[in-house]
Formats: sequence, structure tokens, C-alpha cells
Amino acid sequence: MRPIVISAAALGLAAVVGSQLPGVREAFGEMVPVSSAGLSAVVANVSRLRAGSPRTAPDILDPRAVQEAALASSSISTDELTGVIDRYCVGCHSDRAARGNLSLQGFDVAHADQHAELAEKLIRKLRLEMMPPPDMPRPRGDTMAVLVETLEKIVDQAAAAAPARPGTRRFQRLNREEYERVIQDLLGLEVDAERWLPGDRFVRSFDTWSTVQNLSATTLDAYLRAAEEISRMAVGLGEQLPPSVPVSYQVPEGYSQHAWDHVEGTPFGTRGGMVVLHDFSMDGEYVISVQAGSGRNAVLTDIDISIDGEPVALLSLPAGAGRNLSTDPIFVRGGQHQLSVAFTRETDGPYDDTQSPLNLSVNSYAITGLPFLNGITVDGPFNAVAGASGDARSREMIFTCRPSGASDEATCAETILTRLAREAYRRPLEREDVSELMQSFTEGRQDGDFDLGIRNGVQWILSSPSFLFRLEREPENIRQGEAYALSDIDLASRLSFFIWSTGPDDELIRLAEQGRLNRPEVLEAQVRRMLADPRSESLSTRFVPQWLRMDELDAKRPLVEFFPDFNRALAGTMRRETELFFDYVLRQNRSFMELFTANYTFVNDPLAHHYSIPSPGSGNEFQKVTLTDPNRFGLLGKGSILMVTSFNERTSPVVRGQWVMEVLLGSPPPPPPPNIPLLSAIEGATAGRILTTRERLEIHRTDPTCNACHQFMDPIGLALDNFDGVGRWRDRDENGSILHTQSTFYDGTVINTSSDLTKVILSRPEPVVRNFINNLYGYAIGRRSEYFDQPAVREIERQVKRDGYRMSSFILAIVKSDAFRMRQADVLEGNVTMADIERTTLEGR
Repeated sequence: MRPIVISAAALGLAAVVGSQLPGVREAFGEMVPVSSAGLSAVVANVSRLRAGSPRTAPDILDPRAVQEAALASSSISTDELTGVIDRYCVGCHSDRAARGNLSLQGFDVAHADQHAELAEKLIRKLRLEMMPPPDMPRPRGDTMAVLVETLEKIVDQAAAAAPARPGTRRFQRLNREEYERVIQDLLGLEVDAERWLPGDRFVRSFDTWSTVQNLSATTLDAYLRAAEEISRMAVGLGEQLPPSVPVSYQVPEGYSQHAWDHVEGTPFGTRGGMVVLHDFSMDGEYVISVQAGSGRNAVLTDIDISIDGEPVALLSLPAGAGRNLSTDPIFVRGGQHQLSVAFTRETDGPYDDTQSPLNLSVNSYAITGLPFLNGITVDGPFNAVAGASGDARSREMIFTCRPSGASDEATCAETILTRLAREAYRRPLEREDVSELMQSFTEGRQDGDFDLGIRNGVQWILSSPSFLFRLEREPENIRQGEAYALSDIDLASRLSFFIWSTGPDDELIRLAEQGRLNRPEVLEAQVRRMLADPRSESLSTRFVPQWLRMDELDAKRPLVEFFPDFNRALAGTMRRETELFFDYVLRQNRSFMELFTANYTFVNDPLAHHYSIPSPGSGNEFQKVTLTDPNRFGLLGKGSILMVTSFNERTSPVVRGQWVMEVLLGSPPPPPPPNIPLLSAIEGATAGRILTTRERLEIHRTDPTCNACHQFMDPIGLALDNFDGVGRWRDRDENGSILHTQSTFYDGTVINTSSDLTKVILSRPEPVVRNFINNLYGYAIGRRSEYFDQPAVREIERQVKRDGYRMSSFILAIVKSDAFRMRQADVLEGNVTMADIERTTLEGR
């Protein structure tokens, strides 16, 4: 989990200019108006708007057009722009004062490329118009627009003339999600990597960055244990008879068991319950136990138990306290099977549940409540059939040939293992690879039959460094730090893990072997093919939750006393809504801007009821629906976003404002200074009245130190405050007070609702688009987007703008970038080399 930092305040004016590096912030000091000779009429109009009354969202002009016009017609020289910084900024940002740990003393606009990291910090805040801050004077005209355009031009021209700098990254290993996907593609098994692998680390919500993927003895041991168990699941145990080991599954706390909640995967006519994918180790008999309970006055209820959708047992649950019920032994074929346990649906009318009277039947003891499920246990096998084990589908994928006798076992084994290894290693095999595979087969064959030899070979493949690590080989005689183009084979892996979160398919490997993948027309055709493939949904289910911090949903536990009709299943539907929404925009190749403005979404009946919009009548199936309330349009109207930016008992304008600034605008406020007190609901109140959140924020902002950050965050969060902590529309807050959400955005625009906020954010699209590119760019290349990447990011922005911001253009532009197709040779000092990885892993085996 990666909690969102609640920024309550910051020192002085340090909030004004931010940085990608922690603890580095900037602020402009007092500014005196500077004339801009020759500005066009459109620039004069913007100046008039700034100097006049506060703007409202519909009045906003296109800032990009204004800035381009300003730059084209301006006669301000770089020396004059440097004078602006010297005269009005160095007072706060001198070597001595260094507000925000930043000094602009000696900064020369004409040589901005020589201080590119500093220049990029200025560009980011200038593009957002966050400096000078709202309470400081601005120069007349569009001097600041000319300044930012000039800085970008100088830095970009210098980058274009310099040698390529694609950046370096350490090794990348398969994280949990990638491991699961690769195993399913290779062996047809759905595994839960959490059973073996340590939790993935995250930086800025991403688990694909190589800097967080540690290499320890514990991690390697976990991969080796996983290889051993998965090879047994796939191939089987041979003549060995496994011990009977009970395996238990618990219903997650807070999941509904109500009569109208049908769980996907359970038979029709049932309600509640749970579905699990269980590995039955071999053919034999298994006993399934159910832990359930109900209120003392509840009626007798039947529990249906099904395997792969076929009923295998029916248990009767009497009224009373918790019960443990067990089936008679049931014969089940070995392999992975879907096991479901659910109540037969017998109650349609109202009933009592004193612990959650509205929409949540808890899995704990109730007085007169509906029967509920706590967990299930599978015990076995009993009377196992020796030799009849392994997953049927997996064995079919593995055993593409069968030896007719001992003389051709080696030939068949080599055919099977080399095919699997080529797919698993994501490259053509070398002679040494084949030799190792055949040696592992021979060792396994000595201990048993042909199948055990193959199982030993599969285990070897799954524990190989070529499988576990995404290793990119450097050309011979390359100098440290020198840039070079990736081989077609390594490019194929980068491409597949970016778009599919799994290894390359046969077509990608074939093109790579032919040396054709690096050709621009071939590369573009493959990107379009891969985006049309169902596996590209990983961009929606992997990238989007990390970009939008949606993994926080798993940690949210809305308190039942404040949200009595909320349940955990509903949180899952919110997440799925956002994933389907992004996936639709991507697959239909629609504009990126629709992520903020779309008047449609995807809901099922429970989520539509939660949003108080017409239900699609599809039960638990999601359907595309048209929205009529503009406040529900786009990402800012999604329950997943609104819930992840709330506390368990209430909303938080501060958290929501901070989320928008960081996730959408790419300009997070600095962390608050230490010992900042919590916002009190009673301090300053009269006659015992509880203060509203807005009133508490207004008191908090009277401190100039706190106001430095809150003047940016609070108006954003207040515009979203009509949505409660679980994403429903409301007109009163948690204490029953009428909400007053109108405030002034930092640029002077009056905003009142989420619709207003969306308009003002999109009025300056460059920061939003660039921030999205930076996130997608970092996800694709496996490292954070650095200051030296920003010229490439701006070039990508120009490309996607020409294509109408269509989603495919983002993917294509990133794939064609130097950072994606190239890398710099590692600097060996203090770094882990490929040889180190291979040696350590082989020793572990």
C-alpha cells in the first residue's frame, strides 16, 4: 500500500515551485510589472482578464495559443528575462536565503541548458501558472509565458544537438503480477504469486521501476520454491502419493452476503458465498468443509457446493451460532478447478440484520440476521490414484510429443523443453541452454519416469535467470555509460511487458530473430496489433491503478456507522468501472481528453444504485451508460478516485487537492513541516457548534506558513466536496451542515463543482498531458522520468497533439523514443551485473 501523504502546510512560500526530487521546492519573491512590447491583441485580452474581476471556468481562453502568440510577437531578450529572475526571484532564492532549498542566483536564461535540471523545475511551475503565487504581484502582459517558452526552446534545442541520453536502469525481475501472467501463458496455470514471492516494492506507486526490485537471498529462494511447486502442479507427482493437507480460504471482512448479491462464478439462484481456484494435487477424494453462521431465528438454509459449475454437494445450515459443516468424500480429478460455495436464494423480502441494517450482511454472528459464510476448507486427497496427477490443460500444453520407447525419450524431451525454454527465456536458445536442459531431464529421469524428467526440466526453466530476470545484453567492447540500441530480442521483451505485462509471443520473437522488429514500419504495425489484442487490457488493470493510486482502495475501510450500506464488493466495482472506462478510451483510440470529459461510464446494477443513476438492468454485468450530470463526467466523477482520496469516516479536501496536484498536474505540494496540529472541529466554534471542514481550513490558512500550500490544494478539494467518502453525491456534510464549495482557483478562476474543476484543469492542457506522458513513459522504460527526459516528453506531447491526443499516439510515440529503444551501458561500480545474477541464481539451484 502506498498511502497518499496529507500535505497540511509547508514552510514559507516553498510551495510555489516544485521538483521531482524530494525536499526541493521554489518560490518567486515580489515581482514588479515588466512591459512586453509588441504583444498581440489576444495577449492584451488575457492581461485584461488577469487584471480584472475573477474569471469563471467557461471564460478561460486557450493558454497555449496565448503563449505561442506572446513568444512570436515578443521582443523580450534572454538578457531581459534573466533580469526578471535576478530582480524579482533572487531575493528569496539566493545562495543565502535559498527558499525551498533552491538558489536562482547566477541563473542565466540564455544558458538554461547548462542548468537543465533547474530549468525544468521552473518550466513545470510556469506552465501551471503557479508562480508567482496568488498573493504575489505579477508582471503585466505575458512575460512569464515568454519566459517558459524561451526556457523550453533553449533546453530542447540543446538536447536535440547532444548525443542520445536514454538513461540506465538496473536489472528488472518479474514482479508478482508479471510472474502470474507469464506462468499462465507458458503453462496454462492461474497461480497466486503471493503464496511464494515477497511483496513488491513501489516508488511513486509504480512496481515496474528497476530501482525498487531488490535482489536478495530471500527473494531468490522464494523464486526457487515457486519453481518447484509450480512444476509439480503442472506436470504432477508421478507415482508419489502426497500427504493430506487441509487448505483453508477465508471470506474477506466486509464482503456482502445479502440476498440480492450474486457472486460471479456461483450458480444462478444462489446468493453470497465465495469462489476460489483450488489446486487438487491428484485424482482422489476430497472433503470440503464450510464455516458458516446465522442468527438464532433464521430459517434453515441450503448451501450449494459446485466444482467447475457442476453441483457436487448440498449442505443444510440450521439456525443458530456458527457451524462447521462437511461433505462426504467427493472424487475430483487432479488439477486446477473452480470451487464455489454459496447459499441457495430463498429470501427476497425484507429481513433483519442488526449489525448492518441496510446493504451489508457481515460474516460474524448476528441476532436475527441472514446466514453468512466465513470460510471453506479443502482436505485431501484420500484414496489417491497413483500416477494420475497434474493439471490436464497444463500437461496438454507441455507434452507436445510422447516417446514410443526408451530410445527416443531424449529426442522428445529436447523437443518439449527447448520449446518451453525459448518461450520462457524470451530469446533463441544457445547451445549451453540446451545442454543444461537435457542434463536436468536426465537427473529427473534417474529418479522416476519420463514425466518426472520433464518436470525437473520445467523446474530448471522456471528457476533460470533468463526466465526470472529481464536481462538486456550489452554489445561487446561497449564503454561504460555509452548509449546503444537494444537488440531486436530485447526490444521485443520491452514491448511485450509494456503493453501486455507478459513475455513476447511467437510473432514478436520471430520478427526479432529476423532482425526486423527495429524497422519503424514493422514496429508501428506490431504496436497496433498488440493494442488490438485482449492482453493489452493490462494497461488498464496494471498501469491505470498505479498511475491513479487506486491500489489504495484495498486499504480503505469506510466505517459502517458513517456508510452503513457500503460493502467491499462495491469497492471492487468502482475499481472495475475505472479500468473499463480507460480500456474503452484506449481500444476505441479516442482522445486522452475524454478521460476527463466523457459523458459515459461503465456500471453494473449495484454501482448504478450507489450513484443514484438509472440501472442498466444487467445485474452484476457492466454496461456502458450515458451520464447526464456533468459532475460525474470523466475521472473526477469516479467512485474509485473519490474514495481513495477520503478518510474512512469523512472526506478530505486537502487529500483530494493534493491528489489532483500530484497525480493529474504533476506538481505535488511539499510535505508539511513537523508538529502541525490536526484540524479541530470545535476550536473556534461557538455555542457548541461543530465547524465545517471549510471553516476549519479557513482558520488553518490564517497561518501564512500553512497558507503557502493550502491556497493551492484547498480550492481543488472543496470543488470535489459534494461527493462523500464513498463517491455519492451529497448536499450536506457528515455533520449535516449545508456544503459551500465555491472557491477561487489559484489562477483567479471561480470554481464550485467538479465540472468547473475539470474545465480549469484542461484550460492549460500541457501540464496534464505531460504528466500523463511522464507516468506512462516511466512505466514503459522501467525507471523514473528524469529531468533530461523532458525534451523527449515535450516532443511526444507535440506529436500526440497533432494526432488529436488519440491514445494510440501516446503508446507509439513512447515506443519510438530513444529511452525505449536504447539504453546506456552500465557503470559497473556498485552495480549488479548480469553475471552476478546468473552466478547467484545457479548457486541457489
